[in-house]
Formats: sequence, structure tokens, C-alpha cells
Amino acid sequence: MILSLDDDAEVLRAIARDLRQAYGDRFRIVRAGSGERALDALRQLKLANEPVALLLVDQRMPEMTGIEFLEQAVALFPDARRALLTAYADTDAAIQAINAVRVDYYLLKPWDPPESRLYPVLDDLLDDWMAGYRPAFEGVRLVGHRWSAESHRVRDFFARNQVPFRWHDLTTDAEAAGLLALADADDAPLPLVIFPDGTWLSAPANTDLAPRVGLRGTPEVPFYDLLIVGAGPAGLAAAVYGASEGLHTLLVERDAAGGQAGMSSRIENYLGFPGGLSGNDLARRALTQAQRFGAEFLLTREATHLQHREGSITVGLDDGSEVGAASVIIATGVSYRRLEAPGVEELTGRGIYYGAAMTEAESVRGERICIVGGANSAGQAALHFADYAREVTLLVRGPSLDASMSRYLVERVEGAPNVEVRCNVSVLEARGEGHLESLVICDPDGGRLETVHMDAMFVFIGATPPTNWLAGGLERDDHGYILTGQDLVAADRTNRTWPLDRAPFLLETSVPGVFSAGDVRHGSGKRVAAAVGEGAMAVMSVWQQRAAGGL
Repeated sequence: MILSLDDDAEVLRAIARDLRQAYGDRFRIVRAGSGERALDALRQLKLANEPVALLLVDQRMPEMTGIEFLEQAVALFPDARRALLTAYADTDAAIQAINAVRVDYYLLKPWDPPESRLYPVLDDLLDDWMAGYRPAFEGVRLVGHRWSAESHRVRDFFARNQVPFRWHDLTTDAEAAGLLALADADDAPLPLVIFPDGTWLSAPANTDLAPRVGLRGTPEVPFYDLLIVGAGPAGLAAAVYGASEGLHTLLVERDAAGGQAGMSSRIENYLGFPGGLSGNDLARRALTQAQRFGAEFLLTREATHLQHREGSITVGLDDGSEVGAASVIIATGVSYRRLEAPGVEELTGRGIYYGAAMTEAESVRGERICIVGGANSAGQAALHFADYAREVTLLVRGPSLDASMSRYLVERVEGAPNVEVRCNVSVLEARGEGHLESLVICDPDGGRLETVHMDAMFVFIGATPPTNWLAGGLERDDHGYILTGQDLVAADRTNRTWPLDRAPFLLETSVPGVFSAGDVRHGSGKRVAAAVGEGAMAVMSVWQQRAAGGL
């Protein structure tokens, strides 16, 4: 941007004309007829993260002189080059401007012809600015407090949905308070989400954020060949195979693509990736692949009920709408089990997190943290955070890691210099004022208590299937996992006969035409590769169902 300021409308038009003629192909020319209007324009440009290269300002203005304007403008754009337009009688003012606001040059009116009296000076100033210019970050900016659960939620939402954003912590980032002031949002609830166009939302819900960052919020049609609930590895695989084979496919996900696996810092035992890949990378690749085949995605929408109607299956959504499909695949995965101990719930999102929460990695640099759990996900998280934290303590309830963690991972964890493994311990209490400060841990018998300082805790203590919305509709085991195929026939939990003459297909549930795949299914392998395989197999079962005559 080049901003020109003059209270004389005719002079301002002439300046803008000459600037556009020479620089309009590279710079946007912004003009203002008063100092206040110019400052308002600069504030909007700052909020929208637009760079300003040059301020070309008239000195003689009745309400605000050029020097007075520049004194305020420099605070907003300290790197912008500054040129003052003066008359012959204003030499003293020009010298004052050089001393007061470090004006780079002063130009005398009139500047005709501009080819010799204006452009050479501005060319030097703009070349000088360009030499040190670094393009501004063009994504979403997020202003909040590190120890805010709401700030953590929004950061996690952006990270898991691959939305580029820049985090401004009010306690450590000098620019954060300035952004609140520019938005006139000092008293607004945090976090503040500032979009590239300069507009902002205060403490928004995920459903408010989704449409602003390009995530689809409504189905394109009311009925689909295949509806998939859950965008973890199983759901994404089903979307890829279903859409690639010509099924009009819709995938519904309440949080973000990737599910629990998408939060994994590193998956090292997935076929075809000898160097491993992050769960986020896997989700991004699979999402792109499914979209390439034409699958639709409905993100930040949660399924609330399922109903078998004549010739179709209807899934209700949390906004009150319904979507119908010929076949449905339930692939909602599992949710992290909550740690039940005093203080944990109050400090969740304020130093206590479930899953790897990779958005917090930079925040724990140089700090002492702990990982609670002894399975693969806990081991991978420990190794990931070891690259940032000063000390990582792995708190394991069992007597060793070998019972629940892959051997290759056990060796890496035990070999990490700043990772300590403590077995036979449980978390008894979490303490802190506003954020986690310490933990009370104990041995299995609760006989020996110990208080340890911790800056953050990440919990991996098992999982539960999010299937309460299916209660009364699909047969589940005692833990809530969905029964399918032969497990369904063997259980016969309610003495309810299978309603069709044929037997249920391999991954078919107690409702014909509804299938289940991945971790939410009873007897599943609880591994990423197994979930991907089941997602593909579920689509094969859909084709079997269609060949057998549908519902």
C-alpha cells in the first residue's frame, strides 16, 4: 500500500493520479482527505494485516499537521517509508519532521514534472522498503490466553482442520494487545479470531468458525447413496472407496478429519511409510483423495439419531436437519476416556489436555510435562514432546510398558535422554490456580503420596465409543461398541430376530443397510491400518447389500 494524505481535494487527486501512473501495477494507492480518516484507514489495514510501504503526507492541514499524523502512523507501521509534502516556507517544519518522526525525505510543492521531481525520490524509498520487506502472514490470527480452555479449543480446531493461523498469546506476545485495541475489542470475550479481511469473531463456536474458513456446513442434496458418520481412518477410507466406485457419498464429522488418529504426532507402523507420518498428514492426504473422487464433507456437524424408514435410512444432525441415504457406515471411532481425579475437570484446557494436542508443543518449550498412559499413543506423544519440553515424565499405571506398547516404541522411549518412565503410579489429584501447577501421584495401593511440579499433562488412558446417540437403535456390547456380523448373531442380546432372510453381512449392524467400521466396532483391531481396511471392507458390504436387493 501507498497512502497519500492531503486536505486539498484537487491536490489529493493529482497525487493519486501520479502515484497510480508510476506504481499502480505493484502497489495499491490509498488516499485520505484528513489525518483522522488516514489513521482510520491505517488501523483497518493493520487489522487486515496489509503491508504499507510509503506514507506521502502533506504538512499544512488545519485539523492535524503532517508531523502530528506521522507521529501516530509510525506506531502502526514503523517500517513504512515516510515522505512529507511541504511548501518553500515550511523548511523548518521539514527539519522538525526529520528529527521527530524520522521522515525519510521531504518534497516541495509543486512536484511537476513528476518524472524528475517525484518519481526518482519515491523510487529510492520504495526500493529501500522492498529490500527489507517480508510478506505478512495471510491466514487467520487468534488472540487469547495460553491458560484459556476456549483458546485451546479454537487452536485445536484450526490445527486439526489444517487451517493456517497465527497464535498471539496476550501474556507473551507484544502484538496481541495492539490487535485487540485495533479491533476495539478490549472488553470482548476471548479468544478473538481475526480473519484476513480484517473482520473478527469473539469467542466463536466451532460451527461459527467452519463457514468462515471454507468448511462445508450443509449437504448439497437431501439423499445420498452412502452416508458415513465419522472421519477417522475408517470413515475416510470408506469415503475414498465409496466415491471412487461411483457412490454419491457424504461424510459427516463433528470435529475434524482424522479422528483420534489425526491427533497422533507420529504413526510409524503404517504400511508404505517407513519413515512414519503424522496423523494430521494422513488425514490431509485421505481428505484430499476422497474429495478428488467427489465425496462431500459435512464438518462440525454431529449425528444425533438414526432411523430406519421404508427404503432409506435417516440420520439426524445437531442443527435439527436430517439427511437420508440408501446405506450408512458408522465410523465414529472412540473418544479419550476422562481422568477422574479432583481438580482435573477444572484444569482441562488449562494445562491438562486429552490426546497429543500438538498445538501446545511450542507452549511447553523448556517446561516440565507428563504423559499419562502406557499404550502406543502415549509413547508417541512422549517422544514428540521430548523435542520441546525440558523433561517428559511418562506415568504408567501398570508394572511396565511391554504389556501395552509396541516393542520398537518401548526401546525408543527408554532411550530418550529427557524422558523418564515411572510405572505403578496413578494421578490422585491436579492442583493449580487458573492452570496446572502440580500433581499428587500415588502407588497402586495409595500408600505413598508424592507431589510433583508439572506445567502440563497430556492424558491417554484408554477410550470409550461415542455411541449413546444410537441407544435403542443398534445392538451394542456392554461397553457401547457396535455389534456386527457374526458377533451380532451370537450375542442375540434381546432375543430379537434378524429381520431379513439373509444373514447380516460381515460389518453389518442390527439395522439392515447400516454398517460399522473401525474402533467403534466390537472386536476391531484398534490400529490405524485395521481401521482403514475395515472402511474399505464396509464399502464392499454396501455393494453386497445393493446386490441383495437393498433394504
